[in-house]
Amino acid sequence: MPMTAIILAAGEGTRMKSRHPKVMHKLLDRPLVSWVTRAARLAGAERIVVVVGHGADEVRAHLAGEKDVECVEQTERLGTGHAVRVALEGARVNEGAVLVLNGDGPLVESETLRRLAKPVIDDGAAEAILTWTPADPFGYGRLEFNAEGDVTRIIEQKDCTPEQAASLTACNPGFYAFDGAKLAAHIGELSTANVQHEYYVTDMVEILRGHGERVAAVRTEEADELLGVNSRAQLAQLTAIARDRINARLMDEGVTIVDPATTWVGPDVTVGRDTVLLPMTMLWGSTTVGEECVLGPNTRLTDCAVGDCVSLEETVGVDVTIDDDVTCGPRAYLRGGAHVLEGAHVGTHVEIKNSTIGRGSKVPHLSYIGDCTMGSGVNIGGGSITCNYDGVHKNRTVIGNDVFVGSDTMMVAPVTIGDGALVGASSCVTKDVPADALYLERAEQRIVEGYASRRLERLKRSED
Repeated sequence: MPMTAIILAAGEGTRMKSRHPKVMHKLLDRPLVSWVTRAARLAGAERIVVVVGHGADEVRAHLAGEKDVECVEQTERLGTGHAVRVALEGARVNEGAVLVLNGDGPLVESETLRRLAKPVIDDGAAEAILTWTPADPFGYGRLEFNAEGDVTRIIEQKDCTPEQAASLTACNPGFYAFDGAKLAAHIGELSTANVQHEYYVTDMVEILRGHGERVAAVRTEEADELLGVNSRAQLAQLTAIARDRINARLMDEGVTIVDPATTWVGPDVTVGRDTVLLPMTMLWGSTTVGEECVLGPNTRLTDCAVGDCVSLEETVGVDVTIDDDVTCGPRAYLRGGAHVLEGAHVGTHVEIKNSTIGRGSKVPHLSYIGDCTMGSGVNIGGGSITCNYDGVHKNRTVIGNDVFVGSDTMMVAPVTIGDGALVGASSCVTKDVPADALYLERAEQRIVEGYASRRLERLKRSED
């Protein structure tokens, strides 16, 4: 049976006190809604339909990067049942298993969603409801069961009698699975005969039961998965839970995390065994880190590929590849597709952008290397710059193997420095340098003995 996920993400989230929709606030490295689309995708959903409303353009723009997601707009927010109906009609969903999830519930796991869908896919249930029993059930809708253990109805807290409030402890956190054909056939029977005058998806229990269908309950003990975000305080709470969950998994896999409370890793990051993550390390996006590395302190990598035995201290990397045995930092910045090859060194206060740093080459300190192809065994002196931008175009610098570039050198691109060349300190390279040549460009040094004291005397006399 094919699976579709409908994610409800149309709400404003007024308690967030933000100009942005609630589902666009980030938990670790991605907006809340993308945690839910990720869980649905990993659970096996072939289609993911997101119901947007408040801030629809912002949510659509973000989700445009997720190719398997389609958005349907709920122009009038008339309740959860109305949102599901808008999704069914707008995306033409009328078959298969249909998960209904909340866009502000980021911690639900894909395995839990597969278990939720199982009664629909394998056992012929028209609906399945995820349920758990909290220590304090006040405020939640309560599930009522028949003798066979099927759900007969959901009673909201405000409608519970004292006896029901005391005896019905299984709660409804708002995660559902439906038979898509049966949901589409009967969702039009929802009404607004309630205090809020809204269409509630919870009413589908009694509607489906009235047609002789079975509604199953799927119990979970993982209460953290069911938490939602309604305020910035809750966002911080759930972020810490996600951090701890990911860090615990990494440590179980053989990664050393010196201080888990100050180490932040996104859900799609992979880290090899015997790698050490020092405090204030942040690994985001699709970053992969090999074995036997030391990262941090104060290191942040986004969408980076890091090899084995790499040391990155106080390093920021965005969309870069770092091969085996590289050392980098402290206070280095790598970005824009940079590739640092095996055994190279990038030092203090160095920026590398859209460049290849060759095997065993060194850019030790205080330099900018942009749009450069650098060979192996190169040494770049401190304070050197590839001048890659002419005001309109970005131009490349090509540096051959075993080149020595002295300190405070400007390489004005486009320019090529041949293998084994030597560039003297304080040079401005504006022409190609042949292999094995010396390039030296300096003004003639001039010394005037006694000039400083004579100048000082003239300045004093001018004040008299």
